[in-house]
Amino acid sequence: MAGAAAGGYGKMLRTQHAARLLMGTLVGRLPNATAALAIVLFVRAEGGSYTLAGALSAVYGVANAVGQPLLGRAVDLHGQPKVMLPSAVLAALGMTLFTVVGLHPLPLSYLAMIVAGVFTPPLEGGLRALWPSVLKSEDDLHAAYSLDAIAQELIYVVGPLIVTRLVAYWSEAGALFVLNVLGVLGALAVVTSPPSRQWRSAAREAHWLGALRSRGLLVLLGAFFFIGSALGSIAVAAVAYGDGHGGGNVASYLLSALGVGALIGGSVYGARQWSGTPEQRLRLLVAGLALGYVPLVLVPGPVAMTILATVAGVFLAPSLACAFVVVDRHAPRGTVTEAFSWLVTSFGVGAAIGTAFVGPAVQYGGARAGFWVAVGGGAAALLVLVGARRHMAHPEAHSEVVARSENDRNGAVEPGFTAGHQA
Repeated sequence: MAGAAAGGYGKMLRTQHAARLLMGTLVGRLPNATAALAIVLFVRAEGGSYTLAGALSAVYGVANAVGQPLLGRAVDLHGQPKVMLPSAVLAALGMTLFTVVGLHPLPLSYLAMIVAGVFTPPLEGGLRALWPSVLKSEDDLHAAYSLDAIAQELIYVVGPLIVTRLVAYWSEAGALFVLNVLGVLGALAVVTSPPSRQWRSAAREAHWLGALRSRGLLVLLGAFFFIGSALGSIAVAAVAYGDGHGGGNVASYLLSALGVGALIGGSVYGARQWSGTPEQRLRLLVAGLALGYVPLVLVPGPVAMTILATVAGVFLAPSLACAFVVVDRHAPRGTVTEAFSWLVTSFGVGAAIGTAFVGPAVQYGGARAGFWVAVGGGAAALLVLVGARRHMAHPEAHSEVVARSENDRNGAVEPGFTAGHQA
């Protein structure tokens, strides 16, 4: 199974431009993936409190959540290079301003966070919009979406290590500067590639709601809001668990174990093709994800807890990979980048809400109460998908591939990948 997965990923990455687009996107996302940690470290180095660090980080996160779908819509309207590169430069300038002014004057620091967050380029949505024009077979597209989901986990494992190394060898300000320079270079690698320069969104119907007029997409966004809240609550609950079982290293082991589980699950999921519709499969995957959180409330010793955390992460990457396909099937014509950006926003806002909500639970009920919040988030995600499944029964027929897959009646494998086309 592992060999099949590696072979599928290798074949996909050998396709012209595929490796460049994936690596460019990962590098370009480093500033955003490491922002929470890097901002806190910088504020503390400048003498600021944890409260101030959290407030500045929250402003960045909210600004990012607002900016992603807006920039995604701009990409659908005007193409990737005209939006991605300028926004990456503006985001880097915003973070550079933050490192220059520090915490004085504070209003300027908040303004810098807003600029850096709002203009973070929607590289994730852009990459998923590009895959159908780069990879011509459904097998390669299946591998691309699975590898994309795995890479998300990897960047959140590697990113903090990069931050701490940069701080150790230079400084907190230097780390922020280097990460944002890398972000611009990553975006540059993507937008100067032929697929990015040639890609054009399909013609879109003028509508102020854009991608959000799709009921199926709204259901998906609701489900992934709760999945994000579950993961956000697990991060806090893991710290509380670590406090009672040996300190911060234990918490880091649990969070790393979640990532390892996701890598295992994504590799297995990408190793084969699947029958039936992606919508049906997503409900089963999210059910597995929700059930995987339940044993965490047992809070056994560190070794057993690490094993449980690994199991809890197994269904995350497959759920994300399947969700990417579902987004593509339900995004209204000409809104695919915006739709993917809304998924990023929904997931991120859910994580932020989960982090905030779990705090009182942990304070009054300990780590077990925190993990119960995660269980509730997983259950809510499943209830949304099951309760509103009729709204996901009929994908938007916005491309020839989707139209053809509808004629296949459920016998197709991962149908409906095409969302954009090359000019």
